[in-house]
Order: sequence, then structure tokens, then C-alpha cells
Amino acid sequence: MPKPSLIDSLTSEQRTEFERELIRRNFADYDGFVDWLTANGFDISRSAAYRHGAKLKRKLQAVRNSTEAARMIAEAAPDDSDLRSAAVISLVQSELFDVMVSLQDLDEAEPGERVALLKEAARSVLDMTKASTLQKKWAIDNEERIRRQEREEAARLVTVAAKAEGVSEQGIGRIREALGMSA
Repeated sequence: MPKPSLIDSLTSEQRTEFERELIRRNFADYDGFVDWLTANGFDISRSAAYRHGAKLKRKLQAVRNSTEAARMIAEAAPDDSDLRSAAVISLVQSELFDVMVSLQDLDEAEPGERVALLKEAARSVLDMTKASTLQKKWAIDNEERIRRQEREEAARLVTVAAKAEGVSEQGIGRIREALGMSA
């Protein structure tokens, strides 16, 4: 059974301070970082700091990548096609990636922790699948709504044009019926 990480025993304030300094150092200069840790009352080894730093760096990069993709989609596509929701789903996928990163640590985890990690991964997959399904359903419903609006506008234009040409109401009704438009 692996020894518990000292980093996991830090308070949230200590962990925030630890991670903030790690980020400030751009995940480098671990010798200097250990000196800083010691000067600030932390008793954490260079290897423990490096392992935690590598995990944190992967997570931050995944978030950056997803955020950049979402920004590019938002800039490039109008929202009426709901691509922004698709971008949000990509952010959910980023969260799933974080879980997969956690699963890479299964060799170090106890059996109970492994089950918890697998449960977390399954829950994330389920959430992502639900979000994707709902987004696709919305896109289909939205497309149908747009088509209905286009048909209604076409019917209005046909009616206006037919009246301008002197076509009777009965003739207009037949034209609309032939075109599959509501009367």
C-alpha cells in the first residue's frame, strides 16, 4: 500500500498557496521550490512536489485547451446552430479527461480508491453522454422550428404575391395546399 501523499493532508489554504507558488514558478525549478516549501513550513519532498506538479500541469493544460476551443467556436459560429452548447460539452469532455488522468494513478491507489475513481469516471461518461444527447435533441428541435418558420414566411410571401396578381382566396388556398403550406 503506497504511503499517503503529504500534499493531500494540506489544508485548502495551504494547498492553494502550494499550487499558486508551483504555477508562479511555471512548474520548474523544483530545487528552489523545495527551498521555498521548507522556508514556509512545508515538509514535502522534491519528488512529491514534482508528482503533484505534473498532475496539476496536465489538468491546467486540459482546461486551457478546452477553453481555447470553446472561445474559437464562439467567435466563429453564430449561436442559432447551438455550437456554443457543443463547446460546453467539450468542456465536460475536458472534465472527463481529468478523470482519465486520475485513472492513470490506479496503480498507486488502494482498492477502495480504485472503485471510487472508476465510479467517478463512469459518472462523468454518463454526464457527458446526457449533455451530448440533449444538445443533439435541441439541435433537431431547433432545425424543425427554423424550417417551420421558413415555411410560414414562404406561405405569407405566396399569399402576398398571389393577391397582388389578383388570384382569388380560393386559388390562393389551392396554391398553398399544393405547396404543402397550411391554409
